[in-house]
Amino acid sequence: MTPAEVEELFRRFAAADPEPKSELEYKDPYTLLVAVVLSAQATDAGVNKATRKLFAIADTPEKMLALGLDGIREHIKTIGLFNSKAKHIYELSRILVETYGGKVPRDRKALESLPGVGRKTANVVLNVAFGEPTIAVDTHIFRVANRLGLAPGKTPREVEDKLLRVVPPRYRRHAHHWLILHGRYVCKARRPLCDRCIVADLCPYPGKSA
Repeated sequence: MTPAEVEELFRRFAAADPEPKSELEYKDPYTLLVAVVLSAQATDAGVNKATRKLFAIADTPEKMLALGLDGIREHIKTIGLFNSKAKHIYELSRILVETYGGKVPRDRKALESLPGVGRKTANVVLNVAFGEPTIAVDTHIFRVANRLGLAPGKTPREVEDKLLRVVPPRYRRHAHHWLILHGRYVCKARRPLCDRCIVADLCPYPGKSA
C-alpha cells in the first residue's frame, strides 16, 4: 500500500470506531494480564465466561494465590490447555507479589519474563492497560496485514515490525484493535465479507468476493 492509502485506511477505521476496545473483560492491568494469558488458543467469549466467576473471588495476585492451583484450575477448566494455563496464572501471580509488589510492570522485558507471557501477550498488556503504541500480531492481524498489502510478512514479528513502520503515529495506539476487529468480523479467513468492508476499494486481495 502507498502511504496515502495507509492514511486513508486508518482514517476510515478511526471514523467508524474512534475508541476501539478489547473484547476481553477486565478491571485493571492484572485482570487483563490473566485474561490475555487465558485467551491463547481460546475465544474471548469463552475466556470472559470463565473469568467472570474467577475475578469475582480472585482479582488480585494475592487472592489468586490464596485460591490455589486447584481452585484456579477448577474455574478455568472450560478453556483449552487449562492445566498449563492454571500453572502460568499461579506462578505469574507469585512473581508479581514477590518481585513487583503485586503490580503488573509497565516494561516489556519484565512482562515477557513472566510464565505464559510472550511478545504478543506483552504487547496487548502494554497497549490496552498502559496505552503504549504496540501492535500485537495475532492470526487476524497477520491475515489482514498480508491481504491488504499493508505489512506483508511471513512471520508475526516481521508483520509487527512493518506495521510499526507504516502505520502513521497518530493511529498507532488503536491500530491493534482496528485490525483485529476487522479480521474477526469482516475480513474472515474462509469467506471475507467484502460487501461489508469499508476499505474494500483499497484492498488488492485476489480472493475478494466483491
